[in-house]
Amino acid sequence: MGGAGESGVDDRRLLPVVVRMTSGRVGPTQPPRSRRGRARESSGRPPRDSGEAAGPTSRGRGEGGAGRRGGRAPGRLRSVRKLSQPRARPEAVSVTMAMTAGTTTTFPMSNHTRERVTVAKLTLENFYSNLILQHEERETRQKKLEVAMEEEGLADEEKKLRRSQHARKETEFLRLKRTRLGLDDFESLKVIGRGAFGEVRLVQKKDTGHIYAMKILRKADMLEKEQVAHIRAERDILVEADGAWVVKMFYSFQDKRNLYLIMEFLPGGDMMTLLMKKDTLTEEETQFYISETVLAIDAIHQLGFIHRDIKPDNLLLDAKGHVKLSDFGLCTGLKKAHRTEFYRNLTHNPPSDFSFQNMNSKRKAETWKKNRRQLAYSTVGTPDYIAPEVFMQTGYNKLCDWWSLGVIMYEMLIGYPPFCSETPQETYRKVMNWKETLVFPPEVPISEKAKDLILRFCIDSENRIGNSGVEEIKGHPFFEGVDWEHIRERPAAIPIEIKSIDDTSNFDDFPESDILQPVPNTTEPDYKSKDWVFLNYTYKRFEGLTQRGSIPTYMKAGKL
Repeated sequence: MGGAGESGVDDRRLLPVVVRMTSGRVGPTQPPRSRRGRARESSGRPPRDSGEAAGPTSRGRGEGGAGRRGGRAPGRLRSVRKLSQPRARPEAVSVTMAMTAGTTTTFPMSNHTRERVTVAKLTLENFYSNLILQHEERETRQKKLEVAMEEEGLADEEKKLRRSQHARKETEFLRLKRTRLGLDDFESLKVIGRGAFGEVRLVQKKDTGHIYAMKILRKADMLEKEQVAHIRAERDILVEADGAWVVKMFYSFQDKRNLYLIMEFLPGGDMMTLLMKKDTLTEEETQFYISETVLAIDAIHQLGFIHRDIKPDNLLLDAKGHVKLSDFGLCTGLKKAHRTEFYRNLTHNPPSDFSFQNMNSKRKAETWKKNRRQLAYSTVGTPDYIAPEVFMQTGYNKLCDWWSLGVIMYEMLIGYPPFCSETPQETYRKVMNWKETLVFPPEVPISEKAKDLILRFCIDSENRIGNSGVEEIKGHPFFEGVDWEHIRERPAAIPIEIKSIDDTSNFDDFPESDILQPVPNTTEPDYKSKDWVFLNYTYKRFEGLTQRGSIPTYMKAGKL
């Protein structure tokens, strides 16, 4: 039973606790006035004591709540609007308790409460932004359909039939988007890639029989290695990119332990595998692959992104041998090498007598190929393809991708990258001293056009080709005769032999791992509390959910 406390105030007359966001200033909080209180003021009667608690008859009928007659809740609406609008970071966040005496007690908000507020804000923002995005995408698909029908010159009856079919697909898409996608919807066939933070598997969707590449990333590693921003960038790029030059992502989802990206499977392997099979490429072959990579990089730049990790490992080949870009920030082992502090302790070391310097070009190529695959799977990686300005604190822009392309072109024609060394530290020093270390071996023939283009790529960013746009690169004499508009329609310079849609002969063999083991309910409690950083990771592409097909007999379990 309530009585007078130490302050002499009747405990039964304490005001309700009011939780509010402050900007470093905390003061007494006035309770909301009920209609009865406003009536007293208008009739001249003295108002109820400000310390008297609101009775049950006035609950929910003040300005902050909805009355029994169905009135709106303006206070709640204002709170939702504030959550959905950007605002300055508050200087202090507190919980305020106002009492009858007018005193105020302030308690700091816990980290747990801060995270819950952040999650609520992000959830609202993502919900409404996704609604807008879905509407825009649906309108875009409808416009594409109308344009395609006009170009085909279809009759009105045929157009009506096409629209009806499209409407059914849209309805099916909305229904399927509400279904939860998970590991149980896919059958794992084989491991085809492994990196520092996860692996890539060949999988088959059980209901359609379609073959995909599933990239699996461990959440714990993403948090520990501070890769959350990178995986978010990769997911966003794959969602936004819908052209011929970027590997297509159909779905993304997550569970308690891992993140999953379901992408198209490109059976041609990657450029690194192709270069390891051959000593060098001819200039005609090099022209083809460099031309396609120029268009692929430009497609990323037009979306407003910088790849920053252009290298042969990330140039995938489709079933016809054409190039597609992949790996936008993950599973390559090179992210640590993108941080300046990783190399900061190396800058004070004097240049050493590199062991590679006394080798001829043939021995360099053999040594490089021997170590190349191991470096691709390591967490340190190799900085061979990274532009020098990326290592510096002065900043960089999209031109760093053209430097990387120049290094790849050198490797195609010479047989190894220009700055290859036995250790990443030595490679770093060579890259930073490129004016002295970028040389062409006299025993390997190379045309002046090819040499000039490499030197135009691998130069300081202010003078690098591409400053004036991609047309400057296309106009270089090395690309004379290239049909830029129809390059994907021509046969590939080196044909790819594919026996079936699930042929993995162009990939290395990897042992099985436990990355797909069931997750116990009590596992990783520390990371469970931080799961909100992966909010809105789930994605489903229209083409992926609306395509259908039966499972071919040879692709069923045990038939591979």
